[in-house]
Amino acid sequence: MKDRENSEDNGFQLNNVALIATAHLVHDIYSSFLAPILPLLIAKFGLSYTMAGLLTVAQRAPFLFNPLMGLLVDRIRTRYFLILAPAITAVSMSLLGVAPNYAVLVVLLLSMGIGAMCFHVPGPVMMKAVSGNRVGQGMGYFMLGGEAARSIGPLVILGAVSLWGLEGTWKLIPFGLVASAILFFRFRKMVVQRPAPSRSGRSGIRHTLKGFLPFFGILAGYTLFTSLMRFTLMIFLPTYLTGRGEDLWFAGISLSILEVTGAVGTFYGGGLSDRLGRRKLLLIVSLVSPVLGLMFLLTHGWVSIAVLLVLGFSLFAGTPVVLALVQEVRSDRPAFINSIYMTMSFLSSAFTAVAIGWGGDHFGLDNTFRIAFSLSFLAVPFVWFLADRHLGVRP
Repeated sequence: MKDRENSEDNGFQLNNVALIATAHLVHDIYSSFLAPILPLLIAKFGLSYTMAGLLTVAQRAPFLFNPLMGLLVDRIRTRYFLILAPAITAVSMSLLGVAPNYAVLVVLLLSMGIGAMCFHVPGPVMMKAVSGNRVGQGMGYFMLGGEAARSIGPLVILGAVSLWGLEGTWKLIPFGLVASAILFFRFRKMVVQRPAPSRSGRSGIRHTLKGFLPFFGILAGYTLFTSLMRFTLMIFLPTYLTGRGEDLWFAGISLSILEVTGAVGTFYGGGLSDRLGRRKLLLIVSLVSPVLGLMFLLTHGWVSIAVLLVLGFSLFAGTPVVLALVQEVRSDRPAFINSIYMTMSFLSSAFTAVAIGWGGDHFGLDNTFRIAFSLSFLAVPFVWFLADRHLGVRP
């Protein structure tokens, strides 16, 4: 009764918000399998760090088609994408351990990327539709599902490797298929009110891009420099730690701890930005995160774990804030706008994966991490340029 009253007062549909966040959790548990077993794949196939980084590029390459997916999502029902995506990702990522060569690894990761694209383009749009006037909090729930998954995923895949060996990870497939079946029966009952198109019809794609160009230019700079730290840790943290002499379980637990506190940061980041303001919160985390990252590189053992606890919160707290900013853009093409941001995120992560891998091969991962974390300070000017006229922007 209380939830119903809450929904009527501000449009925040808690049950549907929780369902979409749960779908995100299921999907991203499987999509987070690569980084924890990357040291094993490097050893199995004799990969350089650059080749290892290119695996992440393959994983995210389908995101280049995000704008096309966004246009499609604006026209059809989105729930079926959220149902199918976890099944595609579960099958693809569970087969990584049995891949006979590098080429098959790339194909599997491309397939996973298609599933991720099918989920992450419509997901935030659906979340906005059920969040009412608390979009920041809704995006916090959405990102909580993803970050919680990335804290659970490393433990799941490393547990599977411990039980069945690297070649036995395919046994995780049935769990993903069952989860997708459950989501099907839940999602088919969900009612999502889509905004009615204006009488004058939808804006042209060229007009939409031109109108939002200043906003996305600033967001592109911010995304690039924050990605240097976030994706460096998400992709290479276990590899970096095993290279420093830590065992695989310590490396996997470190990644999980980063993602656990990241999940807390994403959950509270959206709500905090609703109260403090989007720009103020982004400015705080953009200053604090690089400092904590450089501190992490100077520590070892369990002291480094303590730093990761704080770093994870700060590093990921800005993610739902940016997502809320994108969803608050006043446009009759919300999925297309979201897809542009997702494409920016892909390009930033792809650049980071290749750059860190190349740097690790030529200068060592330790020096490369230092350079990447120092460059992350350059996100601050872009937050500063995010003036009030860019918040809730419309062309």
